[in-house]
Amino acid sequence: MHRVGVLALDGVVPFELGIPARIFDAARDGDGNPLYSVTTCSLDGGPVRAEADYDLAVSHDASLLAAVDTVVIPPSHRLGAIRDEGRLPDPLRQALAAIRPGTRIVAICTGAYVLAAAGLLDGRPATTHWREADRLQRMFTTTRVDPGVLYVDDGDVLTSAGVAAGIDLCLHIVRLDHGSRVANEVARSCVVPPWRDGGQAQYIRRPVPDPDDSGSTAAARAWASQHLAEPLTLSGLAARANMSVRTFSRRFRDEAGSTPGQWLTRQRVDLARHFLETTDWPVDLVAQRAGLGTGASLRRHFRTAVGVSPWTYRRTFRSERSERSERSEQTTA
Repeated sequence: MHRVGVLALDGVVPFELGIPARIFDAARDGDGNPLYSVTTCSLDGGPVRAEADYDLAVSHDASLLAAVDTVVIPPSHRLGAIRDEGRLPDPLRQALAAIRPGTRIVAICTGAYVLAAAGLLDGRPATTHWREADRLQRMFTTTRVDPGVLYVDDGDVLTSAGVAAGIDLCLHIVRLDHGSRVANEVARSCVVPPWRDGGQAQYIRRPVPDPDDSGSTAAARAWASQHLAEPLTLSGLAARANMSVRTFSRRFRDEAGSTPGQWLTRQRVDLARHFLETTDWPVDLVAQRAGLGTGASLRRHFRTAVGVSPWTYRRTFRSERSERSERSEQTTA
């Protein structure tokens, strides 16, 4: 039986702490026998203060990590020097150093800071919650942080994005270990999809900058954001800002972090996301109203920016009004 050890640090987030046990304990062979054993520990074997308003009692200390096949580190909201300085407290450093070579090590969400501070992500790809991705990259420059994916599998070290992405990663591990049939049964038992399309990009909102705070091209950007369905040209936007095309392009990149064309595409995709969430318009009409032209153009840009098709995105983020409309159609059919 594959042994999984889960390390609960002070400030641990209860939801993510419970994911490994819920997913791995549901994995069974054809005769109904468990395929994993999951045990939770703290550094000293004592109670752990959760991020919620209660303490957690555990029965094992961190010596458990030297005897398991997979180590899982859930996120904590009290990482302190780990997140702020990239420095591990000595007890945690010693616990991680005792892990046997060849042990699979998994971090969920901000648990990636622990692995990075231990040097386990040096030169490796990794991910974490999209809100923490930039900070993780700045602190650990040799780690290749990908903020757009739900999880990263780099062989013996795996990391996931935030919250429910830990479910995706644990299901992925079950799929690796025992195949799709077992993983699908686990997903069915836990009432979660066995596979989610796309990555974190579909969950990130990018608000339009405040014109008063964004510099000399802000007024042109604010105007453009209100006219995305219209044909917009670089020369037209530069003229609106009373600049040459060259100056406008340079200042735009300095202020917005991208070219005018890239920014316009992103704004139009975000507008399309809004329409997909709040209307039942067909894809061609969404494309037209968002300024992306045709349905084919929308699909291409949407998959590049968000990682899923417009149809998949709408299915995930369908508004209540759309759901009522769908149920009404099914009732009258």
